[in-house]
Amino acid sequence: MSQGTLRLGRREFAAHEPVIMAIVNRTPDSFYDQGATFRDEPALARVEQAVAEGAAIIDIGGVKAGPGDEVSAAEEARRTVGFVAEVRRRFPDVVISVDTWRHEVGEAVCEVGADLLNDAWGGVDPKLAEVAARYGVGLVCTHAGGAEPRTRPHRVTYDDVMADILQVTVGLAERAVGLGVPRESVLIDPGHDFGKNTRHSLEATRRLGEMVETGWPVLVSLSNKDFVGETLDRPVKERLTGTLATTAVSAWLGARVYRVHEVAETRQVLDMVSTIAGHRAPAVARRGLA
Repeated sequence: MSQGTLRLGRREFAAHEPVIMAIVNRTPDSFYDQGATFRDEPALARVEQAVAEGAAIIDIGGVKAGPGDEVSAAEEARRTVGFVAEVRRRFPDVVISVDTWRHEVGEAVCEVGADLLNDAWGGVDPKLAEVAARYGVGLVCTHAGGAEPRTRPHRVTYDDVMADILQVTVGLAERAVGLGVPRESVLIDPGHDFGKNTRHSLEATRRLGEMVETGWPVLVSLSNKDFVGETLDRPVKERLTGTLATTAVSAWLGARVYRVHEVAETRQVLDMVSTIAGHRAPAVARRGLA
């Protein structure tokens, strides 16, 4: 199937237009920045910087993905709802995504202006898609291998990891559209590291074209993840090069949206790949012409 226009919030993105989703964690214990954007002012400064550097989507999360202190739905909402409302006020045209698996939180953020619900845990709360349908917002449908939220994989096996990814994500996407979520606002995500070991995530990357061929726009969340760290034997703060290499491969294979920490570096990689592929003109062209 061919890729069509992606519609999120007030924005439309053409088939060959790579889109950056910048991560803004409203958590005190996030794996990458250890709570640097937990307070409002640093978080708002992060949004401003990300937009200036080329992010079209801001992804706001109130619970870190990994194990840690229990965070209730009420506390998750407290961390995110008011912030979503303020980002909506200050940046009316930016696409606001909220990373949550809970329908109660999804409902609360949609009430104040969220455009996209990023369900990283594979539909563990089926009511979240119903919320997306009711508010007419977008939905990210992710493969998490059946894992419970905030758990790490242990000896997970698949007969064919990509076949499982396709079955789950396409199934979730079709269910969402059946409930009334706009088809052009649904994305699928292979869920790197979620319910997977490093070899699974590498295979998912290598075979990403199979997801693209479904016609659903593909989102990849690669940024500084463990599969990059294990591949190169690098700690969290030294995974940017590996992340950007994986980003380039994913872009060449046709991924549409990239959830990242480092926006400026990702923008350059995506622009370079897009230009090599013939979808974007060089920013300047003087060599051999002057």
